[in-house]
Amino acid sequence: MKRAGVAPKARIPRVGVGGPVGCGKTRLIEVIVPLLSSQGYRCCIISNDVVSKEDAVRMRRILATEAHIMPEELIIGIATGGCPHTAIREDPSVNLAVIDEIERKDPLLDLILIESGGDNTMTTFSPALADYFIYIVDVAGGDKYPRKRGLGIESCDLLVVNKVDLAPFVGADIEAMIRDARIVRNGKPFEFIDCKSGAGVEKVVRHIVRDVLFDAPAKKSNDGALSHTAGSKKASQRQGMHAKKPR
Repeated sequence: MKRAGVAPKARIPRVGVGGPVGCGKTRLIEVIVPLLSSQGYRCCIISNDVVSKEDAVRMRRILATEAHIMPEELIIGIATGGCPHTAIREDPSVNLAVIDEIERKDPLLDLILIESGGDNTMTTFSPALADYFIYIVDVAGGDKYPRKRGLGIESCDLLVVNKVDLAPFVGADIEAMIRDARIVRNGKPFEFIDCKSGAGVEKVVRHIVRDVLFDAPAKKSNDGALSHTAGSKKASQRQGMHAKKPR
C-alpha cells in the first residue's frame, strides 16, 4: 500500500564485478572510478570478501586517502563469512541491506559497484542485486579462458580479459583467446585490457556509461555536480530488462 506523503526511494544503477581471485577485480574498479569521476559520476563501492575487508581497505587508501576522488564512507567492505557466490546470488540480503541504507543516505549517487570474488567460472550476480554484470579473467590463468566457458563468461553483460601484457611471459595466445571469445560470447561484448597500464580501460568505462547510465549526465549532488535525472526513466526500463534476464 502506498503511504501518502512518502516519496518512493530512488534506485541507483548497480554494476556487479566478479571473477576469480587475483584476476584484477579490485584494480579494475580502482582505474574505472577515476575515469567515471572525471565525467562527474559519483560512485559507491561494495567489496565482498570471505573473512577480511582487505580490498575495501586498499580502495579507501587509493581512491579516498590518496586520490581524494570519493569519501571513505562510500567504500564499504563486507566479510561474507562463507562462499561469496552465496552473498551475491543465492542470498544477497546482506548486500541489499547495505544498498538500501546507501540509497536512503545518498539517493543522488550515480552508480554502485559491487565486487565479489569466486574460485571458478560459475560466478553470477542475482538480478535483484546487480543490473549489469562484468565478469573478469586474466591471461595468467591460461589461454583456456574463455574457451572453458561457464556461467560467468557466457552470461555476463561484459567479459573483460585483463593482464594482456603478461601474455608473452605465460605463453598465452591472445589471438586464440579473442577467437574463442567471439565464439563463446556469441555477439555479446568483450574487452581485452591491461589495468596496470590502463590500456583498454576506457572501453570498459564506455560500456558502463552507455549501457548502464545511458549517456546521461551526472546527477546533481548536494555540493555541486550535474544531474542525469532525464536518464532515470530509461535506467529504470533497463533495470527491468535485467531483472527478467536469466543468469
